[in-house]
Amino acid sequence: MLRSAYMAQELLITFAGVVYGVTLVPSDTSGVFQVYADETLIFDRQTEQRFPEIKELKQLVRDRVSPGMSLGHSDKK
Repeated sequence: MLRSAYMAQELLITFAGVVYGVTLVPSDTSGVFQVYADETLIFDRQTEQRFPEIKELKQLVRDRVSPGMSLGHSDKK
């Protein structure tokens, strides 16, 4: 849950004015980590067999909610 809270905070800071909320939903199953944007699954830990790096997660969210937005140092090189 700590990692999820950190990632939620990073997304809210990065996408201030674009993303107006992040919901953390505890799961009965340990290890579930899924990220949705506009009801579209954009990352699933079970499918990927890993947690995303924060840079990767920001890129995935940006590509869904604000494709033209620059992420500065977090942009793909």
